[in-house]
Amino acid sequence: MMDRREILASGAAIALASPLQAKGKKPAKSKGDSVLDTHDALGLAALVKAREISPTELLNAAIERAEAYNPRFNFMAQKHYDYARAAIAKGLPDGPFTGVPWLLKDLNTYIAGELTEGGSRFYKGYRATVTSELVRRYEKAGLVIFGKTTTPEFGLTGTTENKLTGDTRNPWNPDHITGGSSGGAAAAVAAGVLPAAHATDGGGSIRIPAACCGLFGMKPSRGRIPMGPLRTEGWGGLSCHHVVTRTVRDSAALMDATHGLEAGSRYAAPPPEGGSFLAQVGQAPRPLRVAMMTTPLAGSPVDPECVAATEATAKLCESLGHHVDIAAPKIDAGAFGLAAFTVMAAAIAADIEDRSKLLGITPGPDVLEPITLAFHGFGKTLSGMDVARANNVLQSVAITMAQFMENYDVILSPTLAAPPLKLGQINLTPGVDFQTWGARAGAFSPFTQIANLTGQPGMSLPLAQSKSGLPIGIMFLGRYGDEALLYRLAGQIEAAAPWAARRPNLA
Repeated sequence: MMDRREILASGAAIALASPLQAKGKKPAKSKGDSVLDTHDALGLAALVKAREISPTELLNAAIERAEAYNPRFNFMAQKHYDYARAAIAKGLPDGPFTGVPWLLKDLNTYIAGELTEGGSRFYKGYRATVTSELVRRYEKAGLVIFGKTTTPEFGLTGTTENKLTGDTRNPWNPDHITGGSSGGAAAAVAAGVLPAAHATDGGGSIRIPAACCGLFGMKPSRGRIPMGPLRTEGWGGLSCHHVVTRTVRDSAALMDATHGLEAGSRYAAPPPEGGSFLAQVGQAPRPLRVAMMTTPLAGSPVDPECVAATEATAKLCESLGHHVDIAAPKIDAGAFGLAAFTVMAAAIAADIEDRSKLLGITPGPDVLEPITLAFHGFGKTLSGMDVARANNVLQSVAITMAQFMENYDVILSPTLAAPPLKLGQINLTPGVDFQTWGARAGAFSPFTQIANLTGQPGMSLPLAQSKSGLPIGIMFLGRYGDEALLYRLAGQIEAAAPWAARRPNLA
């Protein structure tokens, strides 16, 4: 068994080298501007509680940074500055995040009367008629919502590029993607506008941007975080909500503030041990049985740097007292891929058809992107029996995975099969046919979608960098309902191989 010093001296050092000092930070212009660099969301809330800084100072600093960096990275879809100022003037509730600036993802997350366009020209100008239950919980926690972040059209791909708002660029290298579909959220956090932001995940859309932008991203268990009130699950249960963060403890505390059964929901994930996810972060997990998987279920290739980073993480886990095997569940990737595509396409087609009838507009290339139209076209051909059969496949996959995880506590893998791609390769207007696009997108992110099919939690940790300086994420999947164990492991790894000081050069 290697200790951590030996690991860092080995060839795996690419993955676990000591964090780089931040370069090119903006010079502090105010107290609020300075603390955005030095505090996470819980830390900012503590400053507000101690009256060392005001919510207005924090909001102004976050808006100033958003205005400074958005022209470069394009992460703001909507600006709700007046809404935020009105919330502060009205008086904020006393919660765990009182006074902390916050951004929502501009996709199926609503504030009554405010714009939500989903990255689509088809929804340009749409104003919500309801406020999401999750938004109510964020505001009850004291968060100050000042805008919404960019997303690809309907969240359909692993890059945040669309015809409505344009391309969102990675603060680590603006020629590269931020990931998707929560790429705007990840870009804002990576650029230091705020320490955490709302995100969603229907096939990897929290973990992909976290990996691309050097952040921590936890995809929660199905039924953990509310999605209503218009509907209480997305894409037949594939999609869920949570956050991208710089620190593990912020992610856990935000889950504490938002999880739990909502009115009308069919199910809810079980509560955490001891009633708190945050309490798990400082507790070392018992010795865990780890299954390491560096080959995707579909057998597609993986960049050697991503493999090396995963193997280095396995060695780190061993040095922390965990046992690592090379193992993977036996699941037909082709069957589950088609099943997921069927469920998604049916849901997307239904939404587009409903919107079309409301507007009296025929869906076409003037309002929808080519890949979205392909989803729509396929979805219209499906029958109820097709969707039922697809759902049966997804349930079978979940059972197979649960049986595999009777022998393992977590599965370790790369988050992605390569460092962040250059822009224009997997967007929804790719200049290639649907099959070619699907092969590209699937080859880039072959590890993430399985957790959406099974409903289990998964997290991406920013443990590595490529030789070219781009972030590489490492993923752990846990058993359904056991985010508590993942937070214990994440906290242990964060302490052993800290990443907080590793920031992009914004000079």
